[in-house]
Amino acid sequence: MRYCSMNQKLFVYIAICVRLSLPVVAQEDDANDLASLLPDVEVHGFWEARAGYRLQNDKYEKDMSIMESRLQLDLASYPEWGDIRVKGDFIGDLVEERGDFDLREANVFTRPLDFMDLKVGRQVLTWGTGDLIFINDLFPKDWQSFFIGRDVEYLKAPSDAAKVSLFSDFANLDVIYTPRFDHDRFISGERISYWNQLLGRRAGQDAVVHTDKPNEWFRDDEIAARLYRYIDSYELAFYGYRGYWKSPGGFNSTMTQAVFPDLNVYGFSLRGTVAKGIGNLEFGYYDSADDESGKNPLINNSEMRYLVGYTQEIGKDFTAGLQYYVEQMLDFGAYKRTWTMGPARDEFRHVTTLRLTKLLMNQNLTCSLFGYYSPSDKDVYMRPNLNYKATDNLALEVGANIFFGDYPDTFFGQFEDNTNMYVGLRYSF
Repeated sequence: MRYCSMNQKLFVYIAICVRLSLPVVAQEDDANDLASLLPDVEVHGFWEARAGYRLQNDKYEKDMSIMESRLQLDLASYPEWGDIRVKGDFIGDLVEERGDFDLREANVFTRPLDFMDLKVGRQVLTWGTGDLIFINDLFPKDWQSFFIGRDVEYLKAPSDAAKVSLFSDFANLDVIYTPRFDHDRFISGERISYWNQLLGRRAGQDAVVHTDKPNEWFRDDEIAARLYRYIDSYELAFYGYRGYWKSPGGFNSTMTQAVFPDLNVYGFSLRGTVAKGIGNLEFGYYDSADDESGKNPLINNSEMRYLVGYTQEIGKDFTAGLQYYVEQMLDFGAYKRTWTMGPARDEFRHVTTLRLTKLLMNQNLTCSLFGYYSPSDKDVYMRPNLNYKATDNLALEVGANIFFGDYPDTFFGQFEDNTNMYVGLRYSF
């Protein structure tokens, strides 16, 4: 939808008359000239309602996991010199009993040189090869939205950043600078209960996580880079990041606040055709710069992270994807000698994932299942989902977030009481 040019003329026409108090007829040419300078604006978006409840009793959280109405407006303009975009969500949340506004995007894109793109402002950023597993993607995630039943697009939280992309025949380079640290929208206890190390039990609204966040502009900044090129049907990429752990990675000396320690990450990935499908490899070295020896029990140790994956169509409109992911804690001996706060982590954490997607009813019904299973932690997280596109504008959805595990302190096991089921209705325009 575009703003009518007649409305533009009328707006400028009236403004000139009121401001200058001159006869209307005498200003028609000026109004036409000024109206031509105003860019056309495309407006898209959707209205959505979602409702969900926990399937198990959680004494630390409300029974409602999600109960909200959301209106998203997506405004875009395309002048000759680039693109302008603003996207935001107006939210009425009955769980938190308040209204809110989430600015998802507000940026300007331009191409100042033939070999250079520039995008500045609030934007959603992503790279890497993992399917819902992130190694070199060090951009903020909204884990709370992911676990309560919002659309999967909300797993990616926005960043306030400048992105420069440089292109050449040999390789391409992306550099992203964030002038003030953007952390994950992490599990804090406000909506989802979690394992609290200090209390030695599950907790929620009774023990909301308080943090000491790096918050100074141009001092507590982040920089990320990706150098990549295509070799035949394969994409090879190298990554670098300097910033902070995106979710709290330790505690201050008095153990009264969670902190975001310094973090440097170096990695690579390879993705391309394998047999009848697509394979991917990814690796990342997490250098926990505030505890390089691993002897400080209050700060995360450095880690190695590994991922291998494969996706293939195994039938008509039916695809399957498998991944194997490993986290390796470095300086594990030092960690074991100094750790005193409850159950200790394993040196290696193994996770397998399975994605199954089947399209039915002329591809209007999408049936999907995404599951995580950790043989080392002995816990499971499953995301079954049905999405039916009733018309070009209207979609219905039902899904669940299912957690279970043998131990209350493992990554997915800690969320067992947050198991929930949800329904959604979305009208797009």
